[in-house]
Amino acid sequence: MQLNFDSFVLAAATADLADADDPVAREHADAVEFRMDLSEADPLEALEAYDGDLPIIATNRAAWEGGEAEEEGRLEALVEATAVDAVAAIDVELESILEGDADEVLEAARERDVAVIASSHDFEGTPPRGEMVKTLTEAGKYADVAKLAVTAESNADALALLSATEQLTFHGASVATMAMGEAGSHTRAVAPVYGSRIGYAPVDPADATAPGQYDLETLAELVAKLQ
Repeated sequence: MQLNFDSFVLAAATADLADADDPVAREHADAVEFRMDLSEADPLEALEAYDGDLPIIATNRAAWEGGEAEEEGRLEALVEATAVDAVAAIDVELESILEGDADEVLEAARERDVAVIASSHDFEGTPPRGEMVKTLTEAGKYADVAKLAVTAESNADALALLSATEQLTFHGASVATMAMGEAGSHTRAVAPVYGSRIGYAPVDPADATAPGQYDLETLAELVAKLQ
């Protein structure tokens, strides 16, 4: 499957690919982010068995960046995921890329025409605006979309993230940005106005994979009204 990030993509975030068959997901989502690291089933078997219509963003989040994947075999599983027809994109931590650990993942993705999202997460706060621009610019060197999630503690933090998003988008970069936490929750709906290319939301709000997420139907409605 193909996934075009030239326009905004709303992804239903889930650890269970059965959610892709939910009527809400089919109506509102453009893709499914499958959290391989949170799956109770074997994630590669789940990917192979998937027969839904929505393309998949495969994420196997490292424990050191907020996920639950053990380091051993984590990136190798992403390499295998790129061979699954339904997988249209993979999410790889920027730190793994910069350390050279993800070279095989990037090579496999390019060979199989799978898009790459290079991501960075800050669960402690919001870096200065210039630092966010630098992080996103660096991630963009290796990926189709540079993703940054920060934790906002104030409106000023949220505004700095949106400003960085607008600047990079203006200069032609493909970025996905969001601020976690109560103070940043509105950025998930507002960031697409400033050029953010990907939004994430669970079908069921009880299944949120990051703090401050709206449920899928709510986020879809908000983005549609603001665009």
